[in-house]
Amino acid sequence: MLAMGARAPEFTLPDHDGQSVSLSTLLRGGPLILYFYPADFTPGCTREACILRDLHGEILAAGLTIAGVSPQDPASHRAFREKYQLPFALLSDVDKFVIRMYDVRGPLGFGVRRGTYLIDQARYIKGAVLADFRIADHEEFVRTAVALSASGSTTRTQRLPQ
Repeated sequence: MLAMGARAPEFTLPDHDGQSVSLSTLLRGGPLILYFYPADFTPGCTREACILRDLHGEILAAGLTIAGVSPQDPASHRAFREKYQLPFALLSDVDKFVIRMYDVRGPLGFGVRRGTYLIDQARYIKGAVLADFRIADHEEFVRTAVALSASGSTTRTQRLPQ
């Protein structure tokens, strides 16, 4: 994973509708929860996406935005979003270029590790969690980011679980 305090690398990827979306564009709406996941429609990834869907109102109310990244194509992301009514962008990194930039490649370069970043509007990483199969750790990370953001304390990254 990238280190806390590091600048998050800029990128542009197609979203679930095939539209190009950059990190800078995502950050226009406020600090960003950027999560990486292995694949659409798998049990763990579906569970995680649905947890984030259910927290979406709280995420927005705290002034945060959210987007997911995985290597499936936009059509798969579109079907996944529709089936589970996901209200946030899913970005397609078929070549795993951004996945490599954010250091969430799986062992020996295969697959994608489950990682979540909190990135502020200046593109600094304020917190991160890499917990692969421990989806509850990602939920706790997001809930903590929401609570800190809602209280205006997102600069206190040491309180975020890592």
